[in-house]
Amino acid sequence: MNLNKVFLIGRLTRDPEKKVLESGTEIVRFALATDRYFVDKSGEKKQETEFHNVVLFGKIGNIASLYLKKGNLVFIEGRLRTRTWQDKNGNPVSKVEIIGERIQLGPKSGQNNKTPEKTQENEIPIIEENQDINIEDIPL
Repeated sequence: MNLNKVFLIGRLTRDPEKKVLESGTEIVRFALATDRYFVDKSGEKKQETEFHNVVLFGKIGNIASLYLKKGNLVFIEGRLRTRTWQDKNGNPVSKVEIIGERIQLGPKSGQNNKTPEKTQENEIPIIEENQDINIEDIPL
């Protein structure tokens, strides 16, 4: 049995960058920062930040490019992919990316940190890779 599954909750470190491939497929890329908090051996509180490269295709990427901005909180579900190529000097280069298959948008910037009451109006939709999406259903 094999499994390649990633779940991340973090903040965008830059606005999403959207491109259209020669095939016509839309691709969106951005970086996501996740923090880990811990106490070291001396009892001092520490924070460790990891940076992840996220890639979204098609409709899910289009939604991300419309509604996500630097600093926004987002939940990403996807899989790991390692791309390898040669740079202009012929040296091997590799990059680990998360291919997003589902996203859930976090609260809008400027909202306070209070947890809102769950109502249909303020529920945040989960957006899946092959899901038909009605733009009007996404809260602003």
